[in-house]
Amino acid sequence: MKVLSIEDIMEIIPHRYPFLFVDKVKILDPGVKGIGYKNVTINEYYFQGHYPNMPIMPGVIIIETMAQVGVVILLSHEDFKGNIPYFAGINKFRFKRKVIPGDTLRIEVEITKLRGSIGIGQGKAFVEDRLVAEGEFMFAIESL
Repeated sequence: MKVLSIEDIMEIIPHRYPFLFVDKVKILDPGVKGIGYKNVTINEYYFQGHYPNMPIMPGVIIIETMAQVGVVILLSHEDFKGNIPYFAGINKFRFKRKVIPGDTLRIEVEITKLRGSIGIGQGKAFVEDRLVAEGEFMFAIESL
């Protein structure tokens, strides 16, 4: 198992503040499976409006965080290093609980299909041991 720091992640994917949502990724199987972490703090820009006096992490940010974890896992494999990822779709996504400041999201992702430059990832997001969201996302990889 390899643990990637925020510096490692920034070498793999092009995302930067304020749109880099992953703090750490454990690669369990390069290119296939891993676990990402996001420390949710009150300082996140989206809490200014979602919602004032009742901060809740937006579902679309949870989905984006999950996709970023998936792409870090995929691009950590030697065959995909240096490529550019694009979001291609969201399927069968469900939200089970709120995510609030102080929570740490643990996001488990497995790349379940990869044909050419198109892939599908299956993910689950947890706070502690409680499932907060799960679903499937599609991505495209562009070679440089």
